[in-house]
Amino acid sequence: MKTVAALDMERKDIQEIDGKVHTDTTYPDDFMDVISIGKTGENFPLIYDIRDCFAHHITPEEAKYQLWKVRQIFMGTKGIPHPVTHDAHTICYPKFLIKVNDIIQIDLKTGNITDFIKFNAGNLCMVTGGANLGRVAMITDRERHPGSFDVAHVKDANGNSFAIQLSNNFVIGTDNGPWISLPRERVSASAFLRREEIGSQTEQCIK
Repeated sequence: MKTVAALDMERKDIQEIDGKVHTDTTYPDDFMDVISIGKTGENFPLIYDIRDCFAHHITPEEAKYQLWKVRQIFMGTKGIPHPVTHDAHTICYPKFLIKVNDIIQIDLKTGNITDFIKFNAGNLCMVTGGANLGRVAMITDRERHPGSFDVAHVKDANGNSFAIQLSNNFVIGTDNGPWISLPRERVSASAFLRREEIGSQTEQCIK
């Protein structure tokens, strides 16, 4: 009987992570990575639940892009901003619309930015660390603490409000819905976090 490692090395069972072929069975996967299995044609993104990171099925269309969080921005040659993402990618982007904590949508085939989501009140986020790991909620406010970490205030679909470190906030969509598919058991309704359920929020950029 062949081992899993041996099967992974066969070209017909080749796996792609974020659109790139990897045969190293020890290659690390991380949050928001998209895993594609060639033989079965299945695609899985890695997202969090309240226990840990897990994978679920997505469509081939959704597997063509990935969401990256902007951790910092530095100026390159000729004053062109270079966003650095949560998984250490650096992108040359000649526009000033994207700021730290925003989310960029990346075409995995070309590596280009196709869209982005601002860190705005009213947008959806997933908690990526701390006691609330894996919870999905709507951003309601940002609290600044110079010399310490900033805090994001959020509210979930059941109306429960809680606060998280800003670094543990990963925007996944707008008030119109998430930009990634979520397992059915993760949401209370298909129209996730409708405004009538959590109250009207002011759509403004949190600076």
